[in-house]
Amino acid sequence: MTAHSPADDERTAAAGLVPGHPTNVRWTVFALGFGTSWMLYLHRYTFALIKPKLVEEWDIGKDELGILDSVFSICYTTAQLPLGVLGDLAGAHLVLTVLILVWSIGLAMHALAPSTTMLWWARATLGVGQSAVFAALNRITSTWFPTATRATVQGFIGVFAGRFGGLSANLLFGFLLVGYFELPWRMAIYIFAGLGIAQAFAFATLFRNSPRRHPRTNAAEVALITGETSSETESPAPLMKPAKLERREMVRRMSPRSILNLLALNIQSILSTVADNIYSNWIPLFLFEVHHLKFKEMGLYSALPLLGGAIGGAAGGWLNDKILARTGNRRWTRTGIALTGKGLAGVVLLFALLTTYDNPYVFCGMLFLVKFFGDWSLTTSWATISDIGGKATATVFALNNSIAGIGAILAPAMYGYVAEYSDWKTVFFIACGAYFLCALSWLLVNCTIPILHDETH
Repeated sequence: MTAHSPADDERTAAAGLVPGHPTNVRWTVFALGFGTSWMLYLHRYTFALIKPKLVEEWDIGKDELGILDSVFSICYTTAQLPLGVLGDLAGAHLVLTVLILVWSIGLAMHALAPSTTMLWWARATLGVGQSAVFAALNRITSTWFPTATRATVQGFIGVFAGRFGGLSANLLFGFLLVGYFELPWRMAIYIFAGLGIAQAFAFATLFRNSPRRHPRTNAAEVALITGETSSETESPAPLMKPAKLERREMVRRMSPRSILNLLALNIQSILSTVADNIYSNWIPLFLFEVHHLKFKEMGLYSALPLLGGAIGGAAGGWLNDKILARTGNRRWTRTGIALTGKGLAGVVLLFALLTTYDNPYVFCGMLFLVKFFGDWSLTTSWATISDIGGKATATVFALNNSIAGIGAILAPAMYGYVAEYSDWKTVFFIACGAYFLCALSWLLVNCTIPILHDETH
């Protein structure tokens, strides 16, 4: 990841912004954001791994499992916007601490559930708890990191950490705890929930909403992040609370052009969510049912696509910053990277379905490439929201994720039904089509159009 070295910091201070050597609190914030994103996906992906156990213990059909995934998505989507707005108004410190606790409790409820009825409540609680997390994390990256490195940071926090969390769920839960050590799956769930509570405590203790409000940042680090001069940084203004942007004011300040641009971003998010749902909810059960892999193998090979996504997410952020630095053309840098990534994901998945579907080991290796290319654009989405969001960044992120939730609600029910009453190969062909449509939709997205018409970049 491209980061400021101590020499860079010294040059910045020497340039006359603020005298002195900057502190490095922003990297503690980076670690907290990375850990939160990792933990979120570590917990979310465990449901896909316990599906074979639920099928064995309770004889649940894939269509009913899909509905349970949709319950999560409905609650996730419904809570997304109000809690995202709360993140803008109350700050990420309070909102994220509470959300981490709520979703960890929701995860533990999966192990406590005596029946599928209780599982509905567990899925709902997990969905509400995880709903506005990435909206708040996007707010954190835009507040705590300079514009020049923001896409790279977002790539690591938003995509790499998340995909690495999903990868870790497969390896730690599927391969290690349940597969190798043969722990009961409910015990493994409780261990994961305990890790989440520890993360909430760390976030509450070490994070603050802005560099100015953190007791361990100095004026030089604030200047490095914000680009302000010494007089601006040392003025009493930072002690004042920032003005709150109400939803009515946001709507009033939007233009028809910015609304249509946001709609195009929403469409690609829906299509991307439909394609991604197959990895978050179905790969372990697919390997268990079609290829009869045991838990250790299932956990290992279902992790490969997520490893590809983790690397691809980081690569997408790096590509955004590098190509933008060379061309200076933000609009076509964002669009070009996202379109190319989603298009290549569709091509590789189609090739894999036609040539390697019957070999689970090679097929999962091909899915590694699919996710590598497909997740380039997730970093681009984050960067685009930061580009257009301005004061309403967390709200815009939450709104986009809420609308993307349409795909998250429909996809699991659709995939579960198709897998139950048709075949798994058709499920993958549907995801392939979603990749191609998502690639084309990026032609309509322009990251240089601010959501508030009176804001400039």
